Amino acid sequence: MNLATTVESTPRFWSEEPSNLPGRRRIRARIGGLHCSLCTGTIEKALGKRPGVDKVAVSLTHEQALIEYDPNVARAEDLLQTLKDIGYTVSDPRKLRPYDQEERALVRERGRFLTALVASVASMSLVGYPVDSVWFPLCVFALVSLVAFAFVVLRGYGLQRAMAGTTLLAVFAVGIYYFKLRGTFGATVPWLTGALALMLVFGVGQHIVRMAAMALRRGILNQHVLVEFGAFAGLAGGTIGLVLHPAGYPTAAFFAVTVMVLSYHIFSEWLSLIVKTRSSQAVKKLLDLEPDVAYLVKNGLEQEVPLEQVRVGDLVRIRPGGRVPVDGQVESGESDVDESLVTGEPLPDEKRAGDRVVSGAMNGHGTLLVRVTVVGEESFLRQVVRSVEDARALKPGLLHLVDRVLRVYTPIVLFTAAGAALFWLLGPLLIGSSPDLQRAVFAGLSVLVMGYPCAVGISAPLSIVRGAGEAAERGVLMRTGEAFQALRRVNRVVFDKTGTLTEGRPALRTIVATACTEEELLALAAAIEAFSEHPLARAVVEEAFKRGVALSEVQGFEAVAGQGVRARLGETRLMVGSPAFLAAEAVDLSAQDARITELEGRGLTVIGVARDGLLLGLLALGDALRPDAADTVRRLHALGIRTSLITGDNEQAARHFARAAGIEEVHARVLPAGKATMIRQLQEGARVAMVGDGINDAPALMQADVGVAFGSGADIAIESADVIILNQRLGAVLEAYAVSRNSYRKIVQNVSLAFLFNGIGIPAAATGLIYPIWGMVAMAASVTAIFINSLWGRGDYFFEAIRAVGHAPQMPSRATAS
Repeated sequence: MNLATTVESTPRFWSEEPSNLPGRRRIRARIGGLHCSLCTGTIEKALGKRPGVDKVAVSLTHEQALIEYDPNVARAEDLLQTLKDIGYTVSDPRKLRPYDQEERALVRERGRFLTALVASVASMSLVGYPVDSVWFPLCVFALVSLVAFAFVVLRGYGLQRAMAGTTLLAVFAVGIYYFKLRGTFGATVPWLTGALALMLVFGVGQHIVRMAAMALRRGILNQHVLVEFGAFAGLAGGTIGLVLHPAGYPTAAFFAVTVMVLSYHIFSEWLSLIVKTRSSQAVKKLLDLEPDVAYLVKNGLEQEVPLEQVRVGDLVRIRPGGRVPVDGQVESGESDVDESLVTGEPLPDEKRAGDRVVSGAMNGHGTLLVRVTVVGEESFLRQVVRSVEDARALKPGLLHLVDRVLRVYTPIVLFTAAGAALFWLLGPLLIGSSPDLQRAVFAGLSVLVMGYPCAVGISAPLSIVRGAGEAAERGVLMRTGEAFQALRRVNRVVFDKTGTLTEGRPALRTIVATACTEEELLALAAAIEAFSEHPLARAVVEEAFKRGVALSEVQGFEAVAGQGVRARLGETRLMVGSPAFLAAEAVDLSAQDARITELEGRGLTVIGVARDGLLLGLLALGDALRPDAADTVRRLHALGIRTSLITGDNEQAARHFARAAGIEEVHARVLPAGKATMIRQLQEGARVAMVGDGINDAPALMQADVGVAFGSGADIAIESADVIILNQRLGAVLEAYAVSRNSYRKIVQNVSLAFLFNGIGIPAAATGLIYPIWGMVAMAASVTAIFINSLWGRGDYFFEAIRAVGHAPQMPSRATAS
């Protein structure tokens, strides 16, 4: 990955704003070049040492960093220069990288890996010994392992391409070895392998050298440092052979070690990038809700202008079916506006003169003239964007088991390698012998090669791929590495109400007929509502059709926005609407007051039907609890996991559905930013999973340790989540929890396998008796074992991930934003 060498100040490559702490500022920036959570530790350690820095939070999956600092002590430019100094790029988090740019990065990393793979095959073929050599079986094994490894990776591009590619590699290897045996290359073999090693170190893998050097300057030991120590040790060992020409010295083998070490590291980088790139595009999806243009009205004339030209006080016309581009107050017009991203309620809100509208909402069938009150970064939609950004940056860093081990493992391997080399150089002097240069080089290099944690580094991504296969079979999409690590540790699950705990669509739930039959009541109501596009009206008509009720044809339809409708059937006057509307029309509702109160207490919306001023009955409409909601909550409680409900809906409805599901803790009328804040508060004493489906849930989904969204929900909710439920069953939350536990167990197995090789290999290598090729064979064997264990029975998902490289993922668009 190409790394920037400068951080431009104009335009500014970060966003800055006041902190919640007095006298402090907050920087938010996108960090490029992150590969594993060792990278996040590198950044946090480097910035944490700087005076004036109070807090550093880095999200690996979303490549975001949030820094809180004292502007009287430190400058933002200097802090971000520190990131540049240790090899990372800095860019503005508000400027989103398009899909094609991310795919180009994947294609570039794929090209690096394939180049390194060909170089590895070539170097091993050049190293290959005559058939009568004791090292010949090792060379054959290493070459076969490389070709088999290539086949597994290339299998993602189809069986025929994989077979063709590996056949070419095999022919290539055999050809080089054949000409080597014939003496075609002669004394140039060490020079050829040395050239391949230099090409990988300072060509294909130059970014690794740069990041390792910058980390060392800061006194940080990470995986890049360990890789380069192994690579440069191989170069040093080969150079000794070229300069001193010791008898029987394996010069070419040392250079081949360098090639192999870098090849496996480049592969692990590519694999990690595949997993990471498929993560969130949440802010892009969210900003898509904001129209690019607004219809400005001046002097009675309407003009289409870019949104950036709209100013406070301007008049903007909102057309039917369009998105609201600004925050403002309705000057004239009436329409139903879907503000579910604000309220969380499933029903549109009727707007008329004097009412407020917010950016991102969806206008219904009317036209509104709106006076602009807020523009730019202070608009509601932009505030939600900032909430999502804060949540992704403040999201607790979830260190994988692998990375926690590597923090200790890296310095131990480096210390062991240096100690082993010094022992065989200085030890003989203590007993009066000459230093054993070859044994010292063998010991140091073999420890670095056998200790290189490539197998450990790929164990987590491969386990994620395998777990993704298990989850997909259960109707669950696990989108991020955090989900596999964190979901198994969750001890509190927070549910949204509308569309999550409930089905998310209004339907007729109860019919109360007082002066006619239920069928007649429904027929009259549906005949009137057939002329309306309101969601409640459609629910009444759908129920009538479902029951096969014949509808009469009414005349004189007249809608009273937000209240009800009037119509005539022959000489009969009919009215359908809210209790308040009927009361205003002199309809006596006193006999049904208790019943209305009881129905509204169940979270239902009540409408009455009257004929010639006489109440015929009541229709209660509303959402319904998902069929498996109560069982899911009960099973969560049985696992010791507590539950909460957070919703933007009213208190009465929230408590009704919470009681029905068995949830005790309820928070109602909570706005999107407030949901994220509440999740943060809960995280102080628990590991929290948030389950939601709406735009208003996006900040909370991002903030939670694990965000779970329904596949039928809003795009922004899906893109903010770590886990997506595809089969619409709330019980899939439990299945995702089981997959998380199984995947973590697989990671532990992989780490155990990797360290079984390393635990045996490192002490043996420290003796200085291990030939360098043995180190390569052990590394190849450990990687192969991890591959087999991780992908056994689930390899297709790994191949699909590779096949998708270079093709932007297609997300289905959804109109819903509830």
